[in-house]
Amino acid sequence: MLLILPLTLLWGYKKVQSAFVQPQAILVLGGSTERLEREKFAAEFANKYPNLPIWISGGSPPSATKKVFTKAGIDSKRLHLDYRANNTVENFTTLVDDLHKRGIKRLYLVTSDYHMRRATVVGEIVLGSRGIDFNSVSVPSQSNSEPIEKSIRDGVRSIFWVATGLDVEEKSSAK
Repeated sequence: MLLILPLTLLWGYKKVQSAFVQPQAILVLGGSTERLEREKFAAEFANKYPNLPIWISGGSPPSATKKVFTKAGIDSKRLHLDYRANNTVENFTTLVDDLHKRGIKRLYLVTSDYHMRRATVVGEIVLGSRGIDFNSVSVPSQSNSEPIEKSIRDGVRSIFWVATGLDVEEKSSAK
């Protein structure tokens, strides 16, 4: 009971906060297929929010990504393409400090529906460590959800990153 009360209060606080703090950016996790589903969906979605900057982490080649957004009528000045990430955890860890420095407190998180559980776990930990909250926006697909083991693995990696600033994969590959 002592554990449930603080968690319930935190959840309630986050729900109330989300009602009053509007997203200030769109974060798209790259990695969709050759058909650029995430980019196309994000470009359509971004047209509903013409004043929000769009951050894209990883994914399709820059020329293809820019073409999708240009075709959708999105000003290229809104786009922030970042290709430092090699995986879901790095999608967040490479950008979180940039977003925090810009004063972003809330954003829309766009990724495929089958990837959203893992992205949410990692986002809650990494973005949350800098006080950034998000609204999930799923890109529909025909794929099954990823195995829960991936969410657990990347959740642990995210906690390790928050505690040490290191990625478990970086540390193990440095040997």
